[in-house]
Amino acid sequence: MRALLQRVKSSKVSVDGQSIAQGGKGLVILLGIGQGDVEEQAAFLAEKIANLRIFEDGEGKTNLSILEVKGEATVVSQFTLYADTKKGRRPSFLDAALPENAEPLVLHFAECLRSFGIPTQTGKFGGHMLVEIQNDGPFTIWLEK
Repeated sequence: MRALLQRVKSSKVSVDGQSIAQGGKGLVILLGIGQGDVEEQAAFLAEKIANLRIFEDGEGKTNLSILEVKGEATVVSQFTLYADTKKGRRPSFLDAALPENAEPLVLHFAECLRSFGIPTQTGKFGGHMLVEIQNDGPFTIWLEK
């Protein structure tokens, strides 16, 4: 399981011109599910993200978690995080989980974030989404479990 975190001031996810998720200060989490990933990995990453100190305190130091700043999360499923570009010019996505295995794990991950008290929205699984972010920093972190 792979997560790309982007600390944001705001975010919005649209499908077919309709806004389906909108958030303020917090994180946009692009989440890739790989072959063989399980719920325990989703729970681990959610706990790690909930407590990761990547928000600035009053002195400008990254000492606060999304919980402490009362931030929001937007989770966007992104199978392309499993792109293999070692051969040729067209990425292979064979390491990404099949949709019927990935979607429940994305939903479980989002529910784990909610269980920590983080307001969490999701994109549309399998949908063509327009993801708008106001990246704060920019501050982007890659996590894998």
